[in-house]
Amino acid sequence: MKIALDAMGGDFGPPHLVGGAVLALRAYPQIEKLFLVGDTPQIESELKKQNCNDRRVEIVHSTQVVGMSDGAVQSVRRKKDSSVSRAVDLVKKGEAAAIVSAGHTGAAVAATAIKLRMLPGVERPGIASLVPTETNVFVLIDAGANSDARPEHLVQYGIMGSVYSRHVLGYPKPSIGLMSIGGEDVKGTDLTKEVFKMLKSSTLNFRGNVEGHDLFEDPVEVVVCDGFVGNVILKTCESVGDAIFKWLKHELTKNKLRMAGAYLAQNAFRAIRKKVSYEEYGGSPLLGVNGICIIAHGASTPLAIKNALRVATESIEEQVNPHIVEEISRYNETNAPLESAVH
Repeated sequence: MKIALDAMGGDFGPPHLVGGAVLALRAYPQIEKLFLVGDTPQIESELKKQNCNDRRVEIVHSTQVVGMSDGAVQSVRRKKDSSVSRAVDLVKKGEAAAIVSAGHTGAAVAATAIKLRMLPGVERPGIASLVPTETNVFVLIDAGANSDARPEHLVQYGIMGSVYSRHVLGYPKPSIGLMSIGGEDVKGTDLTKEVFKMLKSSTLNFRGNVEGHDLFEDPVEVVVCDGFVGNVILKTCESVGDAIFKWLKHELTKNKLRMAGAYLAQNAFRAIRKKVSYEEYGGSPLLGVNGICIIAHGASTPLAIKNALRVATESIEEQVNPHIVEEISRYNETNAPLESAVH
């Protein structure tokens, strides 16, 4: 398989991105070719520092980088030679099967949506972020691609999230919850009430509305919401996780007795830290586009980039997109007559 990596995006640029690429090449022999897209001299310098002369690496030169202050759609139109646009072009031309980017999320979403278009039957893409709980890992979709969602978009998110959960995460019949402010179907916005009816009448394993406390106390495998809500949830979870570890460190270093207890429990702390670390999950698939796009955290370390590339290989190997097309088509065939009759 062939993958294109935006080697200029992210908070730390080529050092972390190329470092992660080298780790991935050493760990995943199934990667046949890895395109590193960006400024050739910088990429070559980093490869030299990493003592990497792997023949599977091919540098694709680009002269522009999308900054965090750039508009998403405008960056695609005005910066045609940006690293993220050139990486998407490789997928569009069939030279690569997937793109991985830790840069401007909006630009990555816009570039893939504009250049690759949607999968048949899909109207809007959704970012599928993985969130760990004590008992499972659930898919949060949409985590930020589309803040102006319509009911049919959220239903498609449920289908796509279910496909990813089943084929990549291995849950045989993933349960789906709709993010709302109460468990009853009469609670929520006009949007969630309509989506509730549509999900309930589908063949998906729909459990009903889920509230904030349900995410970790009584988790489902797929949480459906619009991109605005999903992005707030995701960033809040990240912030709370970081805060808790800082609080623990502060309290456990107050006296020698606590420090001794912390030393005895250090393996448990490390296990929890690893479980909640974004580095271990690598990146979030942008589901619904006609190609594989993995969006990594802006502050990605080399380990995070390595795992983002792993996520790309999993999506290719498990044929996520063909399964999405199949499930969306099945849903549309079943529900189109009913929707037509209503209208």
